[in-house]
Parts: sequence; C-alpha cells; structure tokens
Amino acid sequence: MTSTQSKACCTVPPVVAEGYKEKGEYLTIEGMKTYATQNSGPKTAKSAILNVYDIFGFFPQTLQGADILAHADGEHQYQVFMPDFFDGKPADISWYPPDNEEKGKKLGEYDYPSHPTERPAWFFNTLAAPPKTLERIPKVLKAIQAERPDIKEWAIVGFCWGGKIVNLVSQEGTLFKAAAACHPAMVDAKDAPGITIPYAMFPSKDESKEDVEAWEKGLKVKNVVKWWPYVFLSVPRNQVHGFMAARADLKDEKVKADYTKAYEELLSFFHDNM
Repeated sequence: MTSTQSKACCTVPPVVAEGYKEKGEYLTIEGMKTYATQNSGPKTAKSAILNVYDIFGFFPQTLQGADILAHADGEHQYQVFMPDFFDGKPADISWYPPDNEEKGKKLGEYDYPSHPTERPAWFFNTLAAPPKTLERIPKVLKAIQAERPDIKEWAIVGFCWGGKIVNLVSQEGTLFKAAAACHPAMVDAKDAPGITIPYAMFPSKDESKEDVEAWEKGLKVKNVVKWWPYVFLSVPRNQVHGFMAARADLKDEKVKADYTKAYEELLSFFHDNM
C-alpha cells in the first residue's frame, strides 16, 4: 500500500553549497569511526537514525544531510549516527562514472553499476559485501544504546550502496521501525516481500524503472516511492544517482533545490512513521 505524507513537519535550513562544516562529532563505535550528530543537538532525543552512507564515505554533502535529519523536524528530533563501514577505505569519487576499464575495475570492488548487464560475484567478496555490514549493524545499535539509553526507537536510511543494506536489514526481525533508501543500488524485487516496516524509496533518473516497479509491486507494507525525475512548474527535473549524498553538486541551484526537497520528503516520512 502507498501512503500520503505530512508536509508541514519540517523546514530544512539553507543548504550550504560548498565548504560545509559538520556540526557533530566523531566517536568510535564497535571499532569504527562514527559520525554522531548529537554534539550539536538532541543528545536525549528518544528516536535515532542509522545513516548508511554511499561508497564514498564521509562526504560533506552526506554529513550535511545527517545534520538536516537530526534537527530540521522541530517536533521530532533525532540522534543520527553514521558508522564508517568501509573502515577508512571508501571509494575515490574520481572513479565515478566508471567510463574506462581501470575506473570500472576499482569501482567494482564497492558498488554495482546502476544498470548492470552482469552482476559479478566479486562485489560480495570485497569491502562492500552486504553480509559484512549486516552482521555489524546489531552490534552498532547495542553499543550506541549502552551509551545513549534514552533512545527508544530506530530508523535507518541508506544511500546508493547503503540502499541495498537497508533493503536487507528491513526484513522479518528487524531492529528498525522505519526505513528509507535514496537513489538505491541493486534494487531487487526478491527483497520486497520480506520487508516488514514502513519504507520509502527515492529513485533517481539513473535507477532502472523496471527494477524499481517490480520491487514496488512486491511490497506488503506502507510505502512511499518518489521518483527524481519529476516535473516542477512544468519544468522536468532529473537528478543523478547520488544527488542526496556525495555526488550532489550543490553549487547547481537545481540540484540544491532538489536536495532540499528530497530531505524534506525524507523527514516527513520519518515524522509520520516514528
């Protein structure tokens, strides 16, 4: 089933186009460097969001998004945590797009292409192997809650590669109350029937419409699927894979406007489901 969203809950502050300085702090959680927004805000907020970054790691655009999620909903603030699941070895953004053999080989150790013709097995045996990340998530939540016992509920959001992690961690027995995947990689209809919590997906123009629609048909839970492209004031708006995270060119006013709108939509979804 699809759902409608609250539109009045959240006001995203002016987005910084360049030189953003994150407002939080870095902790060590389960041996991982972890960005935590609570240094600048609601350390006693009872709701928390686990933020699963894209393959480029702690990028300013992604960190700014985490700060937005923590503070832009005046009625419902969050503690937001972003672990370094790649242990200090993110992909180099210069490898994207993978328009030559060398870049394709390097990028392949982390992520799938948006429209793969083949799905090589090496992905599952390298830094971005989903089982490696999935087994760490319950330990991360347990460690955080030992330090922050005020947290009573969790949501999760993932970007690109992180979107696949969100799909897999939202199945039966999940520790999360709501989930969202932004311009997700590796959308697979087989993941959908097992999802047990409210779910939002924000595909970009680079995601496969066929894959997303097949996934959507398989869902049995409350959900929101919001495409970027869309038409605004009769003008087509098309955003790339990564526009809410590391690949967001916030110096482009159209990208900045859609980045802002997308985070408003994401906050509205969490507001309605947390």
